[in-house]
Amino acid sequence: MIDRRLLLTGLAVAPYFAAAPALAARRAAPEEPLTAAEIVRRAHAAAGGQDWMRPRTLTLTGRGIFWPQGTEVSRLEVPDYRMWRVYPAQSDDAHAANGWVRIDAKQPDGSIYFQAAYDGETTYNQNGPVAGAEASREWSENFGFGIIRFALGEGFVLDRLPDDSADGRPIYVVRVNDPQGGKTLFGIGTEDYAILWLGFETPRGWHERRYSDFYRNPGVSFTQPGRVLLYYDGVKQNEIMWTGYALNDHLGRSRFQISAPVTHP
Repeated sequence: MIDRRLLLTGLAVAPYFAAAPALAARRAAPEEPLTAAEIVRRAHAAAGGQDWMRPRTLTLTGRGIFWPQGTEVSRLEVPDYRMWRVYPAQSDDAHAANGWVRIDAKQPDGSIYFQAAYDGETTYNQNGPVAGAEASREWSENFGFGIIRFALGEGFVLDRLPDDSADGRPIYVVRVNDPQGGKTLFGIGTEDYAILWLGFETPRGWHERRYSDFYRNPGVSFTQPGRVLLYYDGVKQNEIMWTGYALNDHLGRSRFQISAPVTHP
């Protein structure tokens, strides 16, 4: 610390101003920009580290709002919305079905709004098994987020795109190029490295998701967004509020298989 009394007498002036150019140079030197890989690495850590990167299963409960026609008049409240997921050990294709997954959506009267499931081989909806082409389209419009868990692996190429913002928060934008040719954009908060935004092309159009209201279960590092907004070509289609999650429970394969409804003559 400089003694101001010495400065007044001129005794400390020379060494202070001799050091000033070096101090100014250090302050003016730009920080080394973060690479895309380092941003993804920090996002992994912020989301929960290894527990988040390689979960075995996830069960989610919540509610949703749907706009099936993309208009306010088509708004539908879904008070019971659930998802079960068995994660793959590896993935190199962002938009292909993998692992096991099931989603159930029920209307206020308890009736099924829709169901969708995949047991590792066959796709199902509320009417039972779904044919191949329709099944592939279903998952290519929905799978995409999970690829960031594997993005630092062999064969992936990461690009840092121009910084942007999501819901008023500044984000780094990283493009994950997977080994199968898929391209998925992720928006990662510049302050806390939370994954706030996702974008990719689908047969249905440009798909975006916005994530917020993050929380953790007590004693668990795995971080879950409590609110997810889904858009196609800029129009909001779904709003999901996840109010609870369970991690790494046993989920049998039969849960991911849906039988055709029984019809009576």
